[in-house]
Amino acid sequence: MSTRAQVRFATREEGVSFSEHPNAIQAQFYVHYDGYPEGLGVEIAESLTKYQKIMHWEIESLDARHGDLEYIYYIWQAKNKLAYVSIFERTDYSEESWHLDYDEKDAFTCIFVGLPTALIDKYKINTNANG
Repeated sequence: MSTRAQVRFATREEGVSFSEHPNAIQAQFYVHYDGYPEGLGVEIAESLTKYQKIMHWEIESLDARHGDLEYIYYIWQAKNKLAYVSIFERTDYSEESWHLDYDEKDAFTCIFVGLPTALIDKYKINTNANG
């Protein structure tokens, strides 16, 4: 299933909330499928904590916009500070919200902010469950 997402890298700055879309990003990537937190979110967190490689990302211009995104991820980094991850999920599915001129800040709601380890704890599916 195509669950589309963008992964954006932002710098941790004083006074900028992790639960809001930042005004400036340093890089962004497009992910065409498995963009949900249990898939892409866990992959991002495991890459940050276990240095695992992530496949199937397409680097994009900072100006690239997609009307079909279902998730937007922010990876917040700064030298000598822990990385944080924010996940925004599309909550406005109106016809208007799928147009590129629609402000994506109005179409997405923050559903997670935290350290990569907390993301893994919340979203990684337990494959060792007996049941």
